[in-house]
This record gives sequence, structure tokens and C-alpha cells, in this order.
Amino acid sequence: MIERYTRPAMARIWSEENRFAKWLEIEILATEALAEMGKVPVDAPARIRRNAAIDVARIREIEREVHHEVIAFLRCLAESIGDDARFVHVGMTSSDVMDTGFSLQLKDASALLVEDVRELLSVLREQAFRYKDTPMMGRTHGIHAEPITFGLKMALWHEEMRRNLARLEGAAGEISCGIISGAVGTYAQVPPEVEAYVCKAAGITPDPVSNQIIQRDRHAYFFSVLAVLASSIEKFALEIRHLQRTEVLEAEEPFAATQMGSSAMPHKRNPILTENVCGLARLVRSYSVSALENVALWHERDISHSSVERVIGPDATIVLDFMLYRVTHVIRNLCVYPENMERNLALSGGAVFSQGVLLRLVEKGMSRDEAYKIVQRHGLVAAKEGKDLKQELLEDPTVMENLTAGEIDEIWDLKDCFRHVDAIFDRVFGEA
Repeated sequence: MIERYTRPAMARIWSEENRFAKWLEIEILATEALAEMGKVPVDAPARIRRNAAIDVARIREIEREVHHEVIAFLRCLAESIGDDARFVHVGMTSSDVMDTGFSLQLKDASALLVEDVRELLSVLREQAFRYKDTPMMGRTHGIHAEPITFGLKMALWHEEMRRNLARLEGAAGEISCGIISGAVGTYAQVPPEVEAYVCKAAGITPDPVSNQIIQRDRHAYFFSVLAVLASSIEKFALEIRHLQRTEVLEAEEPFAATQMGSSAMPHKRNPILTENVCGLARLVRSYSVSALENVALWHERDISHSSVERVIGPDATIVLDFMLYRVTHVIRNLCVYPENMERNLALSGGAVFSQGVLLRLVEKGMSRDEAYKIVQRHGLVAAKEGKDLKQELLEDPTVMENLTAGEIDEIWDLKDCFRHVDAIFDRVFGEA
């Protein structure tokens, strides 16, 4: 049965409650740093942490009056902590809280995406070894080329996802930074030591220099990496869709016993899961464009990026989380039909072994051009008229002057075609 997608952990990261909780933690940590420096009473941070309460409805109520989200947050906070409110947000500006909080949300979301990618890698590895020696038709331009194995296709995807994992971890590190540098980033009203304390406690690094905001090239890189990852997932999904076509039917999505494929045609088993993934990849790529356009802002800052990030932050990570979950489910439960792969291998009448014949004739001393013309003539006849290339070659005097029947048989040996598969797997997965 197709599992229903549930991922409450990712949704919680982007909830308003969690967003304001991040802000509160940043404010409290900043107050702790100031207390250590003797700039606020030493017992104030503990009282603030004990009494502080987040009320989203109340924040929104105040915001309707003041038209400023951070001021609304601070005023709501003051209602619960009383006189200690004067020790909160000392020397700080809104972006110190908002940008650092956003970094923490992206960091948490990245951790979940890394888990997803690792799970997909595990499934791809399993399928690669399961079908390591399962022959199928390799296609270029959509046309039969030469034999490969289905396991090699899975190994190729595994290696691509390994690269995506490295990119994602790098992008998560790029965005895991914070600022507590005050207006225009000069630390004029809040010392750098506060920033260092807050970032260390929050598990991120201080941005070496800011101009009141974290520079958006970091975010552009992050969302671009998400776009590349989504494009890889689309690539896998698109291949599965092609393999499920009626004329091919070498593999197809899992299909539940009670599932219905069409409201009109009862026989249909449509690749709706992978089609859905291909559509969602377009969304994630569009978010990367929005992030790139956020890089250029007026002077030290404006807030044109803010409205964009309120959409692309949650949307890109939630959508990609879903895509990874879905494609992992599909590949884990993929219906694979080796008998159809074998059938399709034979469709061209052996024409897919033409390069092997060409090279053997050249080895025997025939010019490449002459050998090519001979093999092409027989290969096209075999492919178009349903004849057998091997038989055509055996009946050609010019070919038989150069090759023996045994040598021709060797060219048709799939074991010889796949003699380097083990070496490829060793490079992808390690000799162990």
C-alpha cells in the first residue's frame, strides 16, 4: 500500500511557535552574555527564561497596531517578564534576531534533508547490488545503444546522490551562521563578544562581517543546492516514467491492490508518483531563482528579501523533504521486470552488438571506414526488417574472411560486455 506522507518534524521547524521560540532563545542568550560582562544584572537572564511566554495570537494582535513584527514580539515578551524587559534586545536590531533565527531554522531543516538523502542512498545501494548483473538495454537519444545492467543505473544514481549529500552538507555549513552586530553591523551598541556567545550556544558560527544582515549569497548558494538536488530526483523519476511506458515496461512504480489508475480506463497503471515528483522539482528550481535575486539589496540593507524568504524557506525544504520521501519509497518498492528487459534486448536482432563487430574487423586489419559500412548495412537491415545480425554476418563472405564463427559468438557474450561491472562497483561503493 502506498504510504501516506507524514513529516511533522519539518512542519514544526517552520511553525510560528518555533520561529518565535528561536527569537526568544537568541534574546535570552544575548542577555546572558551581557550579564557575564556585567552590563545587566547577573540574575536577570534566569528570571527572563523562567517567566518568558510566547503567545502568537497576542504578537499578531500587537503587530496589527504597530506594523512591526519584532516590536510586536518584544512588547508581547515584556507582558510576561515585566521590568526585566529592559534587559532584552540591548543594542540589537531586528535583523540580529530574524537573520540568526532564520539560520537556525535552515540548519534544522538541512539536518532532516541530510537524513532523507542518506536513506535514499541506502536504498539505491541495496537496489544496485540486487540488480548488479541484470542485463537491460542501454539507450542514447531514446534509441537502443548497447547493453548495461539495471544495477549500473542504480549505482550511477547512488554516486550522484553522494555528490548531492556533500553539496547539501556544505550548503548547511554555509548558512549556519549568525549575527548580533547591531544597526549597519558596526557593533556600535553591542560588543562582538555577545555575538560570539550567542552563536556558540546556538551551535552556529558568527558571520565575520555583516551590514546588519547576513549576506544573501549564502542563502542563494543554499537554495541553488536544493535546486540541484531536486533536479537529480526529477532525473530518477523521469527515467522510471520512461521505463514504465507500455512499449518498454522494464520497471514501474509500486501500485496498491486497491489503487485505481484512471476514472475512465480500468486497465491503467499511471506513474503518478514520479510525475508528481517531476512537477515539484520545477517549484524548487524556481525558489533558487528567487534566492539569487535576493542577493542584491539597497546599500546596507532593505527588506525586499524578507517577504521572499518567508515563502521559499519553508516551501523549498518541505517540498524537497516530500520529494525525497516519495522517490525513496518508489525506488525501494520498484517493480522490476528482468524478463521484459531481456525481451527488449532482443528487439534489434542483435544490432546492439555492432560496435563489437566493427572493432574486431578493424583489429583484423580492415579499414575502419570499410568495416563501418559493412556492419552498418547489416545492422540496419536487422533492426528494421527483424532479421538477426549475427546470421547476416555469418552469411557475409567478407566478414567471414576476417572473423570466425567463434569470434562472432564472443561478441554476443553479455559476460564479456559486463566484465568491468565489478570494477565500477568497487569505485562507487568501495572494494569492501
